[in-house]
Amino acid sequence: MSVLVYIENWDGKLKKLSYELASYGAQLAEKLQLPVKAVSLGKVDEATLKTLGKYGITEVLSDTKETYNTLDNSAIAKALFAAAEKTAATIVVMANNNLGKAVSPRLAVKMKAGLVSAVQGLPISTEPFVVKKMVFTSKAFAQITIKSANKILTLAPNSFGLAEKNTDTTITAFDAGLSADDFATTVVSTNKVTGKVLLQDAEIVVSGGRGMKAADNWGQLEELAEILGAGTACSRPVSDEGWRPHAEHVGQTGKIIAPNLYFAFGISGAIQHLGGVSSSKVIVAVNKDPEAPIFEAADYGIVGDVFKVLPQFIEAVKELKA
Repeated sequence: MSVLVYIENWDGKLKKLSYELASYGAQLAEKLQLPVKAVSLGKVDEATLKTLGKYGITEVLSDTKETYNTLDNSAIAKALFAAAEKTAATIVVMANNNLGKAVSPRLAVKMKAGLVSAVQGLPISTEPFVVKKMVFTSKAFAQITIKSANKILTLAPNSFGLAEKNTDTTITAFDAGLSADDFATTVVSTNKVTGKVLLQDAEIVVSGGRGMKAADNWGQLEELAEILGAGTACSRPVSDEGWRPHAEHVGQTGKIIAPNLYFAFGISGAIQHLGGVSSSKVIVAVNKDPEAPIFEAADYGIVGDVFKVLPQFIEAVKELKA
């Protein structure tokens, strides 16, 4: 038996999310007294994969087919099932991102496994196997018991952190046995965002709401984000008005994020919005309405005109950076 971690890559590179999953898988395996292994699908060089050893991964199964870059959910689920069989894995860990949400149910059916998504932290107990997750738009925690022998956990982003545990890592060539017919998805063209921090990767997010009043007023938010190396986001009414692209919409009906620091400028804090950002480590809110719901969720709040506060924010950050 073993714990298997699915390590995603982005154009052959690993991000913080990969190392967070490795850290979680290694500590989970230690708690269960099982070996921990990882599987990588797509072309990633051995030197990059060996960096997973810093976080406790003892072996990485590497299937370098470039067709995995199509992110075909069915094909990836088949490959992970083959990897789970090869490693005798009883627990598979993956990210609770768009890909993980699509692949994990397929894999659960193949493995006859119990599935819990968006897990927060290590199991509360192992006999019975109980894990914790947020529910009711992140207003409460639920303790879920998995009774099946096989288990699949998707880890909520930024919920665990990095834990170094230097280990010698073996890279093993792996062939999941998939043919071209297993990949039903064809990529015709790819348009990638460049020069911006993606929301899913951002440690800091600067977000604006209807209090920004117009699309033309976003310059200062973008300036602050650039100084901080942050991602930019918005509430749903903003994207609905066309002030900002829908890709920046965060909330229950948009992207769900969990940065270390979330700035909310001119956002009232409707429950749908808070459902997408409440897992942030620290929330800083600026709103002229002292009764705005955002202040109930915020760790720090400023009651004031966003157009007076923002310039002061920018100058303070510039001074700090200098």
